[in-house]
Amino acid sequence: MRQLAFGAALAAIAAALTIPGLAPAAARNNTLVGTVGPGFTITMNKTIVKAGTYAIVIHDKSNIHNFHLTGPGVNKLTSVPAVATTTWRVTLKKGTYRFVCDPHATSMKGVLRVT
Repeated sequence: MRQLAFGAALAAIAAALTIPGLAPAAARNNTLVGTVGPGFTITMNKTIVKAGTYAIVIHDKSNIHNFHLTGPGVNKLTSVPAVATTTWRVTLKKGTYRFVCDPHATSMKGVLRVT
Protein backbone atom coordinates (compact mmCIF):
# COMPACT_ATOMS: atom_id res chain seq x y z
CA MET A 1 0.00 0.00 0.00
CA ARG A 2 2.85 2.40 0.83
CA GLN A 3 4.51 1.72 -2.52
CA LEU A 4 1.29 2.53 -4.36
CA ALA A 5 0.88 5.82 -2.46
CA PHE A 6 4.55 6.69 -3.02
CA GLY A 7 4.23 5.95 -6.75
CA ALA A 8 1.13 8.12 -7.03
CA ALA A 9 2.90 10.95 -5.18
CA LEU A 10 5.91 10.71 -7.51
CA ALA A 11 3.64 10.79 -10.56
CA ALA A 12 1.87 13.89 -9.25
CA ILE A 13 5.17 15.66 -8.59
CA ALA A 14 6.51 14.74 -12.03
CA ALA A 15 3.35 16.04 -13.68
CA ALA A 16 3.64 19.33 -11.81
CA LEU A 17 7.28 19.92 -12.71
CA THR A 18 8.11 21.95 -15.78
CA ILE A 19 11.44 21.53 -17.45
CA PRO A 20 12.41 24.67 -19.45
CA GLY A 21 12.35 24.03 -23.18
CA LEU A 22 10.53 20.73 -22.82
CA ALA A 23 6.79 20.99 -23.35
CA PRO A 24 4.37 18.10 -22.93
CA ALA A 25 3.69 16.18 -26.15
CA ALA A 26 0.18 17.61 -26.43
CA ALA A 27 1.51 21.17 -26.23
CA ARG A 28 4.22 20.48 -28.82
CA ASN A 29 1.63 19.00 -31.17
CA ASN A 30 -0.45 22.18 -30.97
CA THR A 31 2.41 24.51 -31.78
CA LEU A 32 3.09 25.77 -35.28
CA VAL A 33 6.25 27.61 -36.23
CA GLY A 34 6.39 30.23 -38.96
CA THR A 35 9.57 31.88 -40.19
CA VAL A 36 10.09 34.85 -42.47
CA GLY A 37 13.60 35.70 -43.67
CA PRO A 38 16.47 35.76 -43.80
CA GLY A 39 16.50 36.36 -47.50
CA PHE A 40 13.23 36.08 -49.34
CA THR A 41 11.78 33.01 -47.59
CA ILE A 42 8.56 32.40 -45.68
CA THR A 43 7.68 29.01 -44.21
CA MET A 44 5.37 27.22 -41.82
CA ASN A 45 6.60 23.98 -40.21
CA LYS A 46 3.36 22.17 -41.12
CA THR A 47 1.08 22.52 -44.12
CA ILE A 48 -1.88 20.42 -42.90
CA VAL A 49 -3.23 20.36 -39.34
CA LYS A 50 -6.46 19.43 -37.59
CA ALA A 51 -8.87 22.12 -36.40
CA GLY A 52 -8.18 23.31 -32.87
CA THR A 53 -6.37 25.84 -30.73
CA TYR A 54 -2.71 26.42 -31.50
CA ALA A 55 0.21 28.49 -30.34
CA ILE A 56 1.80 29.93 -33.46
CA VAL A 57 5.38 31.04 -32.94
CA ILE A 58 6.61 33.44 -35.61
CA HIS A 59 10.33 34.03 -36.11
CA ASP A 60 10.54 37.30 -38.03
CA LYS A 61 14.21 37.49 -39.00
CA SER A 62 14.23 40.50 -41.32
CA ASN A 63 13.32 44.16 -41.07
CA ILE A 64 12.05 44.23 -44.67
CA HIS A 65 9.47 41.45 -44.22
CA ASN A 66 6.44 40.57 -42.13
CA PHE A 67 4.44 37.40 -41.53
CA HIS A 68 0.70 37.80 -42.20
CA LEU A 69 -1.68 34.87 -41.54
CA THR A 70 -5.29 35.06 -42.71
CA GLY A 71 -8.12 32.56 -42.86
CA PRO A 72 -11.48 31.77 -41.26
CA GLY A 73 -11.62 34.04 -38.21
CA VAL A 74 -7.86 34.80 -38.22
CA ASN A 75 -6.01 37.94 -39.33
CA LYS A 76 -2.65 38.17 -37.54
CA LEU A 77 0.54 39.89 -38.63
CA THR A 78 3.94 41.07 -37.51
CA SER A 79 5.19 44.54 -38.42
CA VAL A 80 7.61 45.08 -41.28
CA PRO A 81 10.43 46.81 -39.40
CA ALA A 82 10.34 44.41 -36.46
CA VAL A 83 12.89 41.63 -36.07
CA ALA A 84 11.49 39.50 -33.26
CA THR A 85 9.83 36.30 -32.17
CA THR A 86 6.09 36.60 -31.59
CA THR A 87 3.59 34.04 -30.31
CA TRP A 88 -0.09 34.08 -31.19
CA ARG A 89 -2.76 31.86 -29.66
CA VAL A 90 -5.38 31.14 -32.31
CA THR A 91 -8.27 28.80 -32.92
CA LEU A 92 -8.04 27.34 -36.41
CA LYS A 93 -11.26 26.22 -38.03
CA LYS A 94 -11.57 23.90 -41.01
CA GLY A 95 -10.52 25.71 -44.14
CA THR A 96 -7.61 27.29 -45.96
CA TYR A 97 -5.29 29.79 -44.33
CA ARG A 98 -2.76 31.83 -46.25
CA PHE A 99 0.47 33.33 -45.03
CA VAL A 100 2.40 36.01 -46.90
CA CYS A 101 4.98 38.71 -46.52
CA ASP A 102 2.85 41.73 -47.39
CA PRO A 103 5.61 43.76 -49.13
CA HIS A 104 6.55 40.70 -51.25
CA ALA A 105 3.20 38.89 -51.47
CA THR A 106 3.62 37.78 -55.09
CA SER A 107 6.69 35.67 -54.29
CA MET A 108 6.65 35.08 -50.51
CA LYS A 109 3.51 33.10 -49.72
CA GLY A 110 2.25 29.77 -48.47
CA VAL A 111 -0.86 27.81 -47.53
CA LEU A 112 -1.92 26.07 -44.33
CA ARG A 113 -4.83 23.65 -44.67
CA VAL A 114 -6.96 22.86 -41.62
CA THR A 115 -9.03 19.68 -41.68
